Amino acid sequence: MPGYPSSYPPGLPPACGRPKTAAADYRPVMAGARAANDVLRFCLELASLAGLAVWGLGTGPTGVNVLLAVGAPLAAAALWGAFVAPRAPRHPPDPWRLLLEIVVFGAGTLGFAAAGHGTLAVVVGAAAVVHLTATFLFDQRRPAAPHPRP
Repeated sequence: MPGYPSSYPPGLPPACGRPKTAAADYRPVMAGARAANDVLRFCLELASLAGLAVWGLGTGPTGVNVLLAVGAPLAAAALWGAFVAPRAPRHPPDPWRLLLEIVVFGAGTLGFAAAGHGTLAVVVGAAAVVHLTATFLFDQRRPAAPHPRP
């Protein structure tokens, strides 16, 4: 452009005309989106365990319902901790990891639905779909390296 120097001082912000790259502009946004998706994932994990506990509490006679209210979330947490959690000793590749996530999130969603909390089941199910879609969009499908056990 006439009247403007061909090189700008390094202290000028991009809005003042200094060229900027698209990748540098989106890094903070993508980091924030990935962090928000991680928070959503944690909330979904807790909601799934709660859905299984609510379902277990509403089934069968007194002894059975307490056993299911404790046992179903414990089984899901053990499965999650063994294969899906960031510090899990083994991380199966996709599609097996995706299948495990769908099973745990789906079980929690179905637990809320079976217990009569339909609206909550729809919200948890929709949030799970959004989260799992975002993991592909934000390239979060690669599991973390296994953490060495002390």
